[in-house]
Amino acid sequence: MVRNCRGEPALTGLVLENVSVGALREVSLTVPGGQVVCLSGPSGSGKSRLLRALADLEPHGGRIFLKGTNQLDMPAHQWRGRVVMVPADSQWWFDEVGAHFPDKAGQRLPPALGLPPEVMAWSVSRLSSGERQRLALWRALSLEPQALLLDEPTANLDGETTKAIEAWLLGEIRQRQLATLWVAHDPAQIQRVASAHYRIHGARLEPVYGSD
Repeated sequence: MVRNCRGEPALTGLVLENVSVGALREVSLTVPGGQVVCLSGPSGSGKSRLLRALADLEPHGGRIFLKGTNQLDMPAHQWRGRVVMVPADSQWWFDEVGAHFPDKAGQRLPPALGLPPEVMAWSVSRLSSGERQRLALWRALSLEPQALLLDEPTANLDGETTKAIEAWLLGEIRQRQLATLWVAHDPAQIQRVASAHYRIHGARLEPVYGSD
């Protein structure tokens, strides 16, 4: 664990200290800014619950820091604006796609998404599951977060689109120096995107490679 001279977590990105949620116990790791840490494990092992705890969406034990700031020292809505989670099934509240985005987000729509600017005027019901997934990623980045929590962000995409989205996301993560925890199952994808990989085994998180 990287610490400053006062023994506090240093300004390194997202830091977990002895976090417990559900069956998971004493999870400690550092997710540096600009890097991707992948998380894998069996279905039901607690991957999504851990992401929700990091996003302050679920009660948990232990401590979580973002660039040295304790999660408990920040109002929940402010924390969620900085530590943004993209769930496996994205949520949409309005009929029109563009109502979910900041102004001019449609004009800056990344070509990697493979969608026209007119998509902002579409009805959400018109979107396929893959289109929703891609737009949910762009919506998260449009919030200008400092950390990303990605729950199988390419699960509904074909192979070619998956690689295009991976490349785009990695570019954004590095350019913006986003601390990113990415839940993935595909070993090939993990090899392509991850600086470090952890696997859930029972109640523990075990390093596969790149541990801090």
